[in-house]
Amino acid sequence: MIASDFWESLASRMPRNLDYASLYERFAWDLPQTYNIGVDACDRHAHDKGKLALIHDLGDGTAHKWTFFELKRASDRFANALRSLSVERGDRVAVLLSQSPELLIAHVAAYKLGAVVVPLFALFGEEALRFRLEDSGAKVIVTDAEHHEVVASLDEELPDLGHVILTDGEHAGAETFDALIRAASPRFEPVETRPEDPAIIIYTSGTTGSPKGALHGHGILLGHLPGVSLPHDLAPRMGDLFWTPADWAWIGGLFDVLLPALHWGLPVVSTRMQGFDPENAFGLMERWGVQNAFFPPTALKMMRTVENPRKRWTLELQTIGCGGEPLGEETFDWAREELGISINEFYGQTECNLILSNCNALMPARPGSMGRPVPGHRVAVIDGEGNELPPGEEGEVAVKRPDPVMMLGYWNNEEATREKFVGDWLRTGDLASMDDEGYFRFVGRDDDVISSAGYRIGPVEIEETLVKHQDVVMAAAVGKPDEMRGQAVKAFVVLREGREESEDLAAELQQLVKDRLGKHEYPREVEFVEELPMTPTGKVRRNVLREQETGEGARR
Repeated sequence: MIASDFWESLASRMPRNLDYASLYERFAWDLPQTYNIGVDACDRHAHDKGKLALIHDLGDGTAHKWTFFELKRASDRFANALRSLSVERGDRVAVLLSQSPELLIAHVAAYKLGAVVVPLFALFGEEALRFRLEDSGAKVIVTDAEHHEVVASLDEELPDLGHVILTDGEHAGAETFDALIRAASPRFEPVETRPEDPAIIIYTSGTTGSPKGALHGHGILLGHLPGVSLPHDLAPRMGDLFWTPADWAWIGGLFDVLLPALHWGLPVVSTRMQGFDPENAFGLMERWGVQNAFFPPTALKMMRTVENPRKRWTLELQTIGCGGEPLGEETFDWAREELGISINEFYGQTECNLILSNCNALMPARPGSMGRPVPGHRVAVIDGEGNELPPGEEGEVAVKRPDPVMMLGYWNNEEATREKFVGDWLRTGDLASMDDEGYFRFVGRDDDVISSAGYRIGPVEIEETLVKHQDVVMAAAVGKPDEMRGQAVKAFVVLREGREESEDLAAELQQLVKDRLGKHEYPREVEFVEELPMTPTGKVRRNVLREQETGEGARR
């Protein structure tokens, strides 16, 4: 029995006869000797020619629907097309597309060929693309006409990049996706791969320093199944239909939604959004009857500004998973009151994803909590020497190897891989504490912690307090150099539309933090901004705000 079958047999009996502790103790990994993501997420469901895999919303009320059979046929042809372009096992295939059938076909084909996928975020600029394409040594890139110009401009700087494949339009020097598929043979025998064989390089967000490519094996999909099941209250269940606005270039979009749902034989809704629009999101979920959604906290905070969503839209939404940044109690309460859903927060990172989670079906979701360790993962709070800390003490979140969701290593960066570990613990760089029941509570990134007058202050609780104010949508807190205190807390605040900044409002926010957290944590300076700097995955880039306070601009 492979790990996924074991999990599903347990999940099908939940929650009647198994609690969290029993599930965690009973679960054990039993990965198969051979395993391929493309075969698992597509081919094994293709015998039923009518089984729906993808609903691609075109944004005008219509959609293109794809069955697993159609995806298999197209990906087999595209795998042959890649082989005709001299792509072999282990070669890197970059995919620069938004959510679309073509993106999914390219992924499945590359996996079945034994190639290594390099997903690229559609909003990346020239420098970000150059670094990732050069660092990965991508041999082929699959993209669209919108990105052709920037990719073509990099051609002479990327000697490894032999082919550009366009999914729409035609350009000299580029191959055409549809033409390649039409010309290729429909017969393809997938390459035999093992769970530990390289499958994908996902680059970190690069909040500090150059991005690093986290190399994962095929087993990453099986490793994600328990961690996806828990925040969706023990999925899979009859009628489940998944959607996320998260880009499929991000580990959250790919392995928290798309590929696990397809593994279970469940359909996924996709759409191409030009920026996140909360009203469009509600409309899309109503149109297709989405039951399971994954939202980054930023998206949920934007949705919170929409009044009376259940009166305006008829929603079938059953579960919401949330991860990437702390959600905050205010948004958690909003979802419970306005949507009738208790959000299940979870935690992970590109290097080792979905290792902590809440699960309402097993235990009431706790606002502000990252959850408890997902079955199959050994997670602890450790000190700098790798020693486990007792409940209540603050330290670094760490995961013990081996673990199927843990990266094989950083691509072409052995030194950074070594530095990521202390003994057998993978260090996340995130600070947290664990309570007596095993729930983790996020404090902040190690480099985000503010040291002021001898106090170590986590930015998260300040930010969560600020957004409790009725006029505040988002907030970020950083340490600003201060001669007396070492650092002083500064808050950057985004106001609701129509609200005006003022000195009185700034003082009101400062007093709010004083009253709720204490005088040592209140922001001595409040700056109102229209938006906060974000990573492509929706995390606040506090390092940019810190640099703003210490650079030439701050001195001027």
